[in-house]
Amino acid sequence: MLEPKKLKHRKHHRRRGAFAGKAQRATLLAFGTVGLKVQEGGELTARQIEAARRAMTHSVQRGGKIWIRVFPHTPVTRKAAEVPMGSGKGSIEYYATIVKPGTIIFEMGGLSDEAAREALLLASYKLPVKTKVITRITH
Repeated sequence: MLEPKKLKHRKHHRRRGAFAGKAQRATLLAFGTVGLKVQEGGELTARQIEAARRAMTHSVQRGGKIWIRVFPHTPVTRKAAEVPMGSGKGSIEYYATIVKPGTIIFEMGGLSDEAAREALLLASYKLPVKTKVITRITH
């Protein structure tokens, strides 16, 4: 699973207010010919990204190339069940990334558009946000 090698600060704020607005970067296909674009803001965990990646890889049987355009940098903490208030912030439970509408999260290349579209559709079922498969316009 994806996880930062080291962090400047072990525990962060979650930035849940950052879901609003449109994405400013990673909005165009940069590497592949087919991509998966987010339609609504939300939070993706490292497990969800890995599950989507596995679904894509399994679908194309190790053909083509996959680019993951997002990385889960933000540590999310959680306190244990039935712990009283106080005594500090909880321990790190998982890592997540915030995505805004318009962000491209996966790209595929090196295989037919139909196969890539099918693989990205399977990946989209593993994610908690609405997505759309987009294709590079070739002249």
